[in-house]
Amino acid sequence: MTAESVEQRGRWPVPPPTGYSVDDLFTLPDLPPHTELIDGSLIFVSPQSYLHLLSIKLLERGLEQTLPTELKVVREMNVVIDQHNAPEPDLIVVRACAITDDRLSRFPVRDVLLAVEVVSPESESRDRTTKPQKYATAGIPNFWRVEQSGTGRRPVIHVYELDQVTNAYVHVGIHRDQIKVSEPYDIDIDLTAIDML
Repeated sequence: MTAESVEQRGRWPVPPPTGYSVDDLFTLPDLPPHTELIDGSLIFVSPQSYLHLLSIKLLERGLEQTLPTELKVVREMNVVIDQHNAPEPDLIVVRACAITDDRLSRFPVRDVLLAVEVVSPESESRDRTTKPQKYATAGIPNFWRVEQSGTGRRPVIHVYELDQVTNAYVHVGIHRDQIKVSEPYDIDIDLTAIDML
């Protein structure tokens, strides 16, 4: 069953009894940009702050600096976990072979090696709890949660790795001025460089 189209401005779509599906997410007309699907519910994302944008820009550039040719960094695209879940991380690192078409609008979870969420006030609960649990259960091996330091522009990055036994993330570090990790590949990003953006 698919959702009904929005016929007039100001009217909200009525969800199907079983919730929205991935097919609905990609076929419903007039959905706002960056709409996510979580547990069959459409999540409309609020406009982001300039600092949120700078954090994404810094990390995207940093991830690309040492990126192996068999991987790609992708910004703000949905990851299809199952029929009722297609969140949109701020950044993902995917297998390059997953990019089969320039019109691609989503990635299957099996091709994602790192998901990055930059926490903002309207998405705190989703970015800290809901989405990491879904990413871990779906098998994404690495997750970064990016928080604002509260004292300036510099982001604070919480790094998690998937425990294969429990299928849950294990917190492996907090990075403030520099992030240097070896998973999913050798990464070294100067977080103080945000002051130059």
